[in-house]
Amino acid sequence: MSARTDASRIRRRFDVAAAGYDEHAALFEEVGSRLLERLDGLKFEPERIVDLGCGTGSRTLALRERYPNAQLLAFDSASGMLERARKRRGRWRKRFVPVRADFDALPLAEASVDLVYANLSMQWSTDLAAALAGLRRVMRPRGLLLMTLPGPDTLVELQRAGAVIEGGVSTHAQELGDLLTRAGFQEPVLDTDWLTTTHASTAGLLADLDHLGLACSLPGGRGELETALGGGEIAVTWEMLYATAWSPDEGQPIRTDRGEEASVSATSLGIRKRRS
Repeated sequence: MSARTDASRIRRRFDVAAAGYDEHAALFEEVGSRLLERLDGLKFEPERIVDLGCGTGSRTLALRERYPNAQLLAFDSASGMLERARKRRGRWRKRFVPVRADFDALPLAEASVDLVYANLSMQWSTDLAAALAGLRRVMRPRGLLLMTLPGPDTLVELQRAGAVIEGGVSTHAQELGDLLTRAGFQEPVLDTDWLTTTHASTAGLLADLDHLGLACSLPGGRGELETALGGGEIAVTWEMLYATAWSPDEGQPIRTDRGEEASVSATSLGIRKRRS
């Protein structure tokens, strides 16, 4: 299956999940709120902000409250999610601009963004390393990246039962730190939360996962999973990685497959006039 097919399938899944997403997203909202707390106390006034994977827009409005004068772009690949975000934004007050875009091909100019907020969205990238390098290129010098990703212990109870969970990329904190550094980001800070959710039954858990756009399966079907986990109340683990990192000063080289590359703005280049 090609990366393009994967992206299309994930997009369709979230289009379907959008209608009931908010009723099942309490955990994701909590993680998003904790990510926003990383901004507390920072003397940082971004002019342009991207909410990458905005979903239905609740955290987008929280960003608007923090930075009322910034231009705020809400990106998502699923049209259904963006439609919900538009409704939450309201018809008359243009508090943010919804944009349909794939995370691996963002319609942004180089060095055009001050803050990227990506709550549980980057794991759906088809190539996380390339996506981080792409974010680095669109960020202005000393811009800030805030992101969360699921860690490998997420839904470990289902994994032990033999389930295959399609929830995007999961990674270890050390690996994510290395990816950020290789992409050219500086001063990465990572920490981890382990959270628990309790569900009335395995069927209820699977329904919740469906509404969050997560797929869970066993070769023998969901009935086999319910048998393995039992039919009563079930608690599951969510490992959440939080990362903050800064884009470097102008001219700082980035290591790529072609060696080290550096970019500077045209306005920073001196012009020497020749005498005739």
